[in-house]
Amino acid sequence: MGKAEGGKDREQDPEEERPATQLMAEIARILRVEKGLTQEAVGRLTNYTGSAISAMETGAQPVSDKMLERLESAIGDNRGIFEAGRKYVLMEKYPVRFRGFSQMEAQAHMISSYQNMVLDGLFQTEAYARALISGSYPQVSAAKVQELVDARLARRALFDRDPTAMIELIVEESVLRRPFGSWDIMREQLHSLADDAQRHNVTVQILPLDRGLKGTYAGDRGPMKLVETKDHEHVVYLEIEDESILISNRAKVSRLIQRYAKIRAQALSPDESLGLIKQLAGERK
Repeated sequence: MGKAEGGKDREQDPEEERPATQLMAEIARILRVEKGLTQEAVGRLTNYTGSAISAMETGAQPVSDKMLERLESAIGDNRGIFEAGRKYVLMEKYPVRFRGFSQMEAQAHMISSYQNMVLDGLFQTEAYARALISGSYPQVSAAKVQELVDARLARRALFDRDPTAMIELIVEESVLRRPFGSWDIMREQLHSLADDAQRHNVTVQILPLDRGLKGTYAGDRGPMKLVETKDHEHVVYLEIEDESILISNRAKVSRLIQRYAKIRAQALSPDESLGLIKQLAGERK
């Protein structure tokens, strides 16, 4: 087949395929009609405008996580209908390449991350994430930026999840010296990282800039995320240039775990790393 008007392929973009979002919108419409409520009335119950409820029902504006929360009590009678749909709607907001991994991350027993370009999304502040996403190429719309920022921030629920997840981050010092948006945004990010580093279930270590001068440097192959699943299996997630790989082959996973262990051994201790993070935050006044 050819292309549709405007030069776009007729085939729907996988990023826009959102059956869970459409289902929640249809359920919201059905429950509203059953209760004899107008869109304006539901808007008043949820602290949204009637036009916002209309946009949600028609799919013009995907339902937000906050709206789902309010719909649960407003028209869902707290039966858990909208609550159950939240995780599936949230998953659809992630890029396609990340959707399969997002559930695994949310349910993981342990996450061990090494990053050498930008800070791991789990640790990003709203302003850092917004500057990073809005400044990327190709650029996306303001609405899409907001959606991606919301989805990224929602991942931070892992920090306070019950049962507790153990989270480990090794990050290159260069990442902490690379600003996005402004130095104020970077300073806020560094303070937030310092706070996260002091959580009882989090360990943060910095791989120093001069590590290569010591003759050995294990971080040259790029970022990786090691995951111990809820079933205590081990996998590795790699992502580069909008492509992702989930590795479960035991021999390959073992090799990457060994490499990660070497990177960790070459990094500063958690206490030294926290001191460096605070020092860098203090320099950005």
